[in-house]
Amino acid sequence: MSASTLPTRETARPPRSHPLPRPRGFARALRRNLTAHGFLIGAVLCFAFFSWYPMVREFVLAFQKTKDGRTTWAGWSNLRYVFHDPAFWQAWRNTLLFTGLALVLGFVLPFLVAVLLNEFRHGQGYLRLLVYLPVMLPPVASVLLFKYFYDPGYGLFNRVFELFGLQQQQWLQSTHTAMLSVVIAATWMNMGSATLVYLAALQGIPGELYEAAELDGAGLLRKIWHVTVPQTRLVLSLMFLMQIIATMQVFTEPFLLTNGAGPEGSTTTVVYLIYQYAFNFNNYGGAAALGLCLLVLLAGFSAVYVRLSRDGDQ
Repeated sequence: MSASTLPTRETARPPRSHPLPRPRGFARALRRNLTAHGFLIGAVLCFAFFSWYPMVREFVLAFQKTKDGRTTWAGWSNLRYVFHDPAFWQAWRNTLLFTGLALVLGFVLPFLVAVLLNEFRHGQGYLRLLVYLPVMLPPVASVLLFKYFYDPGYGLFNRVFELFGLQQQQWLQSTHTAMLSVVIAATWMNMGSATLVYLAALQGIPGELYEAAELDGAGLLRKIWHVTVPQTRLVLSLMFLMQIIATMQVFTEPFLLTNGAGPEGSTTTVVYLIYQYAFNFNNYGGAAALGLCLLVLLAGFSAVYVRLSRDGDQ
């Protein structure tokens, strides 16, 4: 055999198209990120147990009936039952009314307050703390504070009305003012978070845009409409969606201010009706059916709103 036919190092070793797998690399990376994987698994388990499982359980329970400790399939009977309940439609009307009033106050007012705070050059930190203070208070304490304000005898609001010669109001005892009173309390309790979100978005707007608007002769309102609103459109859209979802699930404020139902059921909301079905009527299937209706409505609204926002951006 000649030297030219002897296998060389290059010809003897078969070519490799890709490196050989190293099984120890995965184990080493797993050990290195063991803490991170532990936190991730814990978060997934918490979501699964406290969020995903209740949603699946509610969906199943909406088509079941429990009597004398025995659970049987009920089909659509729970949904038919709640649809024929007059309180169902009244609760939806009240919830939509609360949502509409809350959008007028709780969506517009925090944005205006953020615009006003953004104009201050000094003491902004103290003003932000003052605006956010109601959010840090316990919700029950805030609601009880407003219940004192609304008292028809010695309440602060009627005292102020009396001072200015205005007619005193039955804030929580009248069907005309009960829902508005609940909206005012809820807006004061929750507007701090939205105000800080808007303020952060406003501080990210380049100052050159306002300077160009001033050179064009734009006043305060025109600068807000043509500069501030377009530059914060994404944040406004997100907060609008979150406001709808939050206000459709209102429970704490009417439950503590008007004992849930209010005068002639004027403050009965869908979530409070779910509470009544479950804990007052022991009708867990009906409560789950109501929750399923609310879930489907909010999911459908969110999908449509996101689709319309995406089409508008394009």
